[in-house]
Amino acid sequence: MMDLTPLDVRKKKEDFRRVVRGYDPAEVDGFLDIVSDRLEDLVGRELRLREQSDLLREQLAAFQDRERALNEALVTAQELREEARAQAEKTADLRIRDAERQAEAIRRDADLAVQGALRGLDDLQVRRSSFLRSLRSTVEHFLAELEEAERRGTVVADADESVPESSLQISDESDGSGELEAGHEPEDVHFGSDGA
Repeated sequence: MMDLTPLDVRKKKEDFRRVVRGYDPAEVDGFLDIVSDRLEDLVGRELRLREQSDLLREQLAAFQDRERALNEALVTAQELREEARAQAEKTADLRIRDAERQAEAIRRDADLAVQGALRGLDDLQVRRSSFLRSLRSTVEHFLAELEEAERRGTVVADADESVPESSLQISDESDGSGELEAGHEPEDVHFGSDGA
């Protein structure tokens, strides 16, 4: 196909041969003028459309670059979000494990303290029971001594009736404890079965 410019169309007027029974030259020239004007408009429009197309291509490329950058930023943001979530889960797991270890240590310490307290309580109960047995034994021993002393006291009292009062004098110089003077203590009065 031949590439025509408006100038080519205008020059073409001189290239046509004149024949006797041909077209009217004025009409042909008018038509060629219209064609060249229209072709000039079309060429101008094509140039403008090409410029506009180039501009749109540049804008499209810029938009595609922005879209690619946005997609990359979105992917990066999603990766960062996943990493942050994974890190948060890891941190939470570590804290939970640490809290569980601390709770277990506290529970063990509490169990040990309870066991120690129970052993202490058992020890106190054993000591209390031992003390009560000892006290009961001592009281029973003293009761037995008192009964023995009372029994002997009646014997002594019967014997005292035969002993003159002057032989059982309380010393005025004593410390107020009511001790008998030396040599006047009855030899058969003693406390305890072991001679104490």
